[in-house]
Amino acid sequence: MEQQEYATGAARTAGGTSDGRTGGAGRSTTGAVLAVREPARGPGPATAAGADAPQEPSPGLPSQPSSGSRSGSRSESCSESCSEPPSGLSPDPGLLRLARWFAEAGPGAADDLCAASFGLYPARHFGAPAAPSGPEVSWWHGPTAHTPAPLRTREPRTAPGLRRARRDAAALPVVLSGAKPGTPGRHRRPEHSRSAAAVVPQDRSGATTAAERRIAARLLLAHPLVTASGPHADGFPLIRRHRDWLTERFDTLLGYPLVVGPWHARLHKAGPGPGAVRRLEHPATGAPFTPGGYARLALALSLLVDAPEQLPLGALLTAMNAAEPAPADPADLAMAFAVLADWQVLTDVPADLADASAVLTVDRELARAVPAGPPALADGAADLVRRAAEAEPGTAVRRRLAESPAVLAADLPEDQRAWLRDHRHSGPAALADFLGLEAEHRAEGVALLDPAEELTDLALSGGGTAAQAALLLVERLVEEVRPLPGETTGADVPVPDALIDGVLGDIADEYGLPAGWRRDYLADRTALRRDALDLLHRMGLIATRPSGWLLRAPAARYAPAPDLLPTPGTGRHSRPAPRAGQPA
Repeated sequence: MEQQEYATGAARTAGGTSDGRTGGAGRSTTGAVLAVREPARGPGPATAAGADAPQEPSPGLPSQPSSGSRSGSRSESCSESCSEPPSGLSPDPGLLRLARWFAEAGPGAADDLCAASFGLYPARHFGAPAAPSGPEVSWWHGPTAHTPAPLRTREPRTAPGLRRARRDAAALPVVLSGAKPGTPGRHRRPEHSRSAAAVVPQDRSGATTAAERRIAARLLLAHPLVTASGPHADGFPLIRRHRDWLTERFDTLLGYPLVVGPWHARLHKAGPGPGAVRRLEHPATGAPFTPGGYARLALALSLLVDAPEQLPLGALLTAMNAAEPAPADPADLAMAFAVLADWQVLTDVPADLADASAVLTVDRELARAVPAGPPALADGAADLVRRAAEAEPGTAVRRRLAESPAVLAADLPEDQRAWLRDHRHSGPAALADFLGLEAEHRAEGVALLDPAEELTDLALSGGGTAAQAALLLVERLVEEVRPLPGETTGADVPVPDALIDGVLGDIADEYGLPAGWRRDYLADRTALRRDALDLLHRMGLIATRPSGWLLRAPAARYAPAPDLLPTPGTGRHSRPAPRAGQPA
């Protein structure tokens, strides 16, 4: 373990394709962007995960340089501010630099920086499919996946887990899922044992193998860091069993390196680029991270990658203050430690961080597995976000398809738009088969759908006041501003703020009390508006521009089917009544 090098920026490696085993970045590579540092050799014990097990190499790591050359690099990179803190912990210079970028970033830019540097965001997809239709049909006027409002009321969704693979029902009884313990789900059979032997299927047919691979692939795309003892431990044996095949497919289709060790699997996702609306949230409360919270997280990681297995909380806090003496908000510190505990980098974290006598258990192997972006050679936060998202056109489009609800041609640069046009069916079909998704082709673009609503961190049809209000809001906005057939509007239509406020007020009055909506939302319409629009924005159904909000074409799939011959009236979209003698 102590001989293992780790990368603070393993998003890309030198050009070429991987060998299918070590998880090289393959087709996404444009140059070597790595920061390598040797863990400190101290008297602290090795982690339990790496004490006896052989270590598998990180993707694309160069051969280890001599200790002398590594020490020289360390001195040069630490010349700015890396002084040895009194606790004996030494911060990693790359992660310390990243912490400062977080502290200087705005909220949206900090979210983009987190996705680029850690790559731990989950996939996000629409759920219920619409009726089949040709690719020349617009989302504005095509079949919809609309569900009448009275049918939507239900209990809030549990934490998302991957319970099955689509289209492989016959093989599922012999394959355990990756769902969290205690959440059996609609599609799961009783699981009487969680031992490793129970995961080994008795039937090794081709259908069973395909189902296992699909479950493992979906689990990794939803949870890029899976451990043998974490909430998705049931799926870890499947990842181990099919790691060679998974490594090759993730590299070929998405350019994502996959590293599978004895006790954890790490899919190193590339950054989705600026404006991707991906953020970390508190694992218990769902509160979004602030730039200060991200900064505390990166600062703690910079010290934990070399920390001893048993570490007093007071020593860690002292080292953090010495490395970055700026005052920290206690709430930001609490959020950072909550996420580190959720990732299993830290265990035995006390509820009260003021208890300096508490002793933390550190998993250095997981701490080194968290960074995925390339901070070493980036000039700044914006440059890191750009570098992490670089890829050749085919890989870039496939990443968008795999990670985001819909890919609109208007959002793509010209080279990626041309690739999507030339591979309109074959490109999405390969990913749909790999991940068990369904392709929906429309005139504006393509969406890969997950009818099970498992391969997504957000579900518009989920329970809760904000989700229900958002769904009602988007369907009524579509009815108000949907372009008429023949109108050339593109993928976006402006939505006046006054219309949003008016429609949301009507919805709250009509549905609020009967549906049992939260009283704080009903009393504070501003908060309801903010959270409903935030959900629609993150799902890619609305966009924000300096001029205001824009309704996006995929939003129409959640509205009632358009009436192309409406009753004559005075509305903006009504047709005039026919004159006598004219056909209706």
